[in-house]
Amino acid sequence: MIEILQKPWPWYLSGLLIGLTVPTLLIIGNKNFGISSSLRHICAVCLPANIPFFNYNWRKEIWNLFFVAGVTIGGFITGQFLSSNEPIDLNPKTIAALEAQGIDYTDKTEYTVHSGSDHKLKYDVLMPSAIFNTDTIFTLTGFIFFVVGGFMIGFGTRYAGGCTSGHAIMGLSNLQWPSLVATCCFMAGGILMVNFILPAILKAIL
Repeated sequence: MIEILQKPWPWYLSGLLIGLTVPTLLIIGNKNFGISSSLRHICAVCLPANIPFFNYNWRKEIWNLFFVAGVTIGGFITGQFLSSNEPIDLNPKTIAALEAQGIDYTDKTEYTVHSGSDHKLKYDVLMPSAIFNTDTIFTLTGFIFFVVGGFMIGFGTRYAGGCTSGHAIMGLSNLQWPSLVATCCFMAGGILMVNFILPAILKAIL
């Protein structure tokens, strides 16, 4: 049983389980699936100032905080106790694209294919430590990626009235037109960022 949990699950199985979250929440308590709304609830709890956006009965939405806490605890348990500790088999095209932008994946392990002499590389981390490390936090790179990027994600999420889980999963399941527009914008923004904006940022700071 542990071995099954440690191995990567196919997209059609994990996607099905994520999708079943929507009807489960609706059936249990008529609740909408979403993650970003928890940030508003946390601010409403911690900021008692008379700010209209945070001035509401957040106790009625406390289930959302328990939901996010469960996601956090589940992620910790998975990372600490259900990880196989095997190198990550990343797509070589992804690695090549990152290295072309000056991001070197140094966390890699060479292994032998079967019993032959051919060698391939597998990677010890999912995200390159050249960017995602504690030393980067207090640099220009860290400021742009974590502070500026985090602010834009948070602002954009609330301006759009929800995040990818709220719109792309819950909203589309309910056939909501605004969620379709938001999801299309998510995809367009991601394509624009990866192909044009991110290379320009990396070229300037690396």
